Amino acid sequence: MLKAYNWFIRRRLGLVVSYSYSGSYRFCYSSRGTPGEATPSLLMLHGFSGNKDMWLSFLKFFPKNLHIVCVDMPGHGGTSRTSVEDYSSQGQVARIHQFVQSIGLDKRPFHLLGISMGGQVAGVYAACYPAHLSSVTLMCPSGLDSPKDSEFITHLKEREANQKEDGIALIPTTIQEVKNLLRICIHAPVNLHRQVLKGFLDNRIPDNSFFKEVLTEICGETSRYSLQENMHRITAPLQVIWGKEDRLLDVSGAGVLQAAQPGCRVELLDDCGHTLMLERPRKSAKLVMDFLHEANGEDSKKRS
Repeated sequence: MLKAYNWFIRRRLGLVVSYSYSGSYRFCYSSRGTPGEATPSLLMLHGFSGNKDMWLSFLKFFPKNLHIVCVDMPGHGGTSRTSVEDYSSQGQVARIHQFVQSIGLDKRPFHLLGISMGGQVAGVYAACYPAHLSSVTLMCPSGLDSPKDSEFITHLKEREANQKEDGIALIPTTIQEVKNLLRICIHAPVNLHRQVLKGFLDNRIPDNSFFKEVLTEICGETSRYSLQENMHRITAPLQVIWGKEDRLLDVSGAGVLQAAQPGCRVELLDDCGHTLMLERPRKSAKLVMDFLHEANGEDSKKRS
């Protein structure tokens, strides 16, 4: 039912699912529109254990003529699942760059948007490939040493201290753990029918070992603070959007980014948790579009 619903919404929004290749590596993505001269294309990077369909509610509020691309991150959805080297932040950046080249998105500067893990990858990508970007939006990104620990980061640190291997909040194995995951990710209480929760769990369980590999890599020594280590190298106009009630990654991370990038635009949303594109899709989309037009306008003036 969930897959059928997503298929219907993609069709209704005019999104087409396609595949591109870099050698034998396959990328799966959905897209709408064609690249234009006036407004940059928009590439969206989803978060940990998600896929390109997590943007569907968000995309309803974007102009139909805007060229939008939503890619499945390495190993997620229909994109190739290979080895752990691809799941670190730098490994994911390298794969996303291959994707950008494979569909010709590098022919003109584009706007890059990422959330959570995708936000971390987007930020490091912006530091590594500044010439490819017109502007960047980071939504509650990981990869920062925030002044205040969130509920989830506290949970991770307790697991590390106790050397526990199971009970990871982002990788549920029971319906009760699914409920806890939703509570951590979404600010307002979510009351879903047990059958829906079971369907959600049944879809995820076959991928749990993969999710554990990815989480181990992005929380490992080389990736854990990779955004913080690279954020001073970001030269494209930067926007940061964060929910004030985020229990997964604390909103204090926005201040870390602003300290390193004083010119960045920071938007903090009231009564909103981690899943901005689900909780506040209209508001978030408007903030992104306003920033995209403003940044693109400034770039045009500089070129003229």
